[in-house]
Amino acid sequence: MKIICIGDSITWGFPFGPEYSWVYQLKKTLAAEVINKGINGNTTSQMRMRFERDVVKQRPSHVVIMGGANDVILADSRDRILDNFRNMTERAMNSGIKVILGLPTPFDDDYYENLLSRIRNWLIKYAEENNIETIDFNAGFYDGKGMLRGELLLADGGHPSLLGYQEMFKQINPDIFKD
Repeated sequence: MKIICIGDSITWGFPFGPEYSWVYQLKKTLAAEVINKGINGNTTSQMRMRFERDVVKQRPSHVVIMGGANDVILADSRDRILDNFRNMTERAMNSGIKVILGLPTPFDDDYYENLLSRIRNWLIKYAEENNIETIDFNAGFYDGKGMLRGELLLADGGHPSLLGYQEMFKQINPDIFKD
């Protein structure tokens, strides 16, 4: 089994480094090759441009696709963001790669969070319609009363703290990687 995780800084593990990311924790848990293809600052358009090289040509059994926060911050259109997710998903599926969509983590800013929430909702619906697994990374950032756990985000309001990356990993059900 070979898993590629493509995304932005939240996949890479910013600012701590890849060895503190949810991807690294997954790598330590599964008896599989797990490759971190997160690039700081990447948008879904940039992920889409490198998808062939970084994912399809590597011939993984699975790909976890996660992004969208940088797109929202840079005011990219929702249609373009959703088209990028759709394109990457279809290219992977057409290449026999099992797709898993990671739901973006929260943003501690009402404006950005509203936009990210719309993307999350679309991803959930798209995944259901296409029989695609999801990882609800967002869920781990809230307490039992639905309140954002501030200690899980850095002061920038968008990147996970070390505890935040651990919570992200806890949202992963390893069974989704079984064929």
